[in-house]
Amino acid sequence: MRALFLLPLLTVTACASLSGSRDHTFSCSYDTVWDATVETIKGYSITSENKSNGTIETAWIEMDGKRRPYGLFGREGFGNRERARLTITVKNDNNLSSVNVLETRQRWHARGGVTQQSTKWWPVEPSEEVMEEITDKLNTQIKEKGCRVHP
Repeated sequence: MRALFLLPLLTVTACASLSGSRDHTFSCSYDTVWDATVETIKGYSITSENKSNGTIETAWIEMDGKRRPYGLFGREGFGNRERARLTITVKNDNNLSSVNVLETRQRWHARGGVTQQSTKWWPVEPSEEVMEEITDKLNTQIKEKGCRVHP
């Protein structure tokens, strides 16, 4: 009975830990924060940009990944390929603008079984390095435009 009670809690916790989301708040106009956000991610290939909705999505970028063994025995899957994309939301609320940056990261490998579904992209933890880099760039852009960054 206890296991049935803990299962939903563990599922919610696991999904939250893979979210990779960071929120930032600034004393600045929406337009200024939007422009700074677009400038911050100019090195990424943008697949969707909608200023009226406040959303930006980037394309998947594939790269060599970190060694990430899985399972009880620390097995390796097929290769070491990862991919990541960013989803960014900019909102305005009473002269404060907020930016939410979400990194979705996946790894290509096999996880048991013999079906075609066992070899696919699986979610992994987001990259702290990427999130720190974006946070630093965004804060720098905002400060250069004369706005204040809230902790």
